[in-house]
Amino acid sequence: MKITLNCMKIAAALIALSAAASCAKLDVVGTGSVRSFEKLLQRVPQLVSADDMNGGLRSADDMNGGWSLAAPDSTARFVWSKNYAQSPLHDVMLEFDAAPFIAAGLDPAKLPVQFSYYEGKLMTGAKLGGEEITYSGDDVTPLASYEALVRLKRKAVGYHGALDHYGINLGNGNLFEWAKDMDTNDKDIVFVLDPAPFIAAGTDVSKIAGWIFTKVTVDDENGKPIQVDKIVKPFDL
Repeated sequence: MKITLNCMKIAAALIALSAAASCAKLDVVGTGSVRSFEKLLQRVPQLVSADDMNGGLRSADDMNGGWSLAAPDSTARFVWSKNYAQSPLHDVMLEFDAAPFIAAGLDPAKLPVQFSYYEGKLMTGAKLGGEEITYSGDDVTPLASYEALVRLKRKAVGYHGALDHYGINLGNGNLFEWAKDMDTNDKDIVFVLDPAPFIAAGTDVSKIAGWIFTKVTVDDENGKPIQVDKIVKPFDL
């Protein structure tokens, strides 16, 4: 009986170690994304700014609000929240110019509820939660807010092997992606949209100026590579 119990204890310990190792392996994506996102922010500080759309930001030191990373041509931007408890609508979102879509036939009134149309812009995003995010001292920075996202909402962060990108899942097939290594990748940031709702709303997605309608290789739920349709807007920084 003692031998059996000891074996059971050893087996339980091995299972725990295996589970811990698996978690550590999975966290490679989370920690790797933080390092690459930091390099991205350092590469283009002129494109990063405090944002007042996500929570009534009053100053750069305000715990509410969020941060914006704009495309070099100012036609799109990715926004992430400082404080999920204060974000009124989205914690992560994309905002982009509507004009090229309308010129390609889009009727904004026919888009589904996950899209908003205002002041010549289209916007979509996701509410990740309602947590109050706290910061250490005065460390309220764009990177600190992204680190909080990884810590609290790890499932929202993914890795796109075909393009060697990290990405934030905005729901409904929409994403913001950035290169794991900007020195070896010609697509440093990519705004990604699901074409289906735009097609249903009258858009000829092959004619959206500044965007590319293409097939993208992704992994399905079983890890098998498949090709899906996407509208993408890539930039080499």
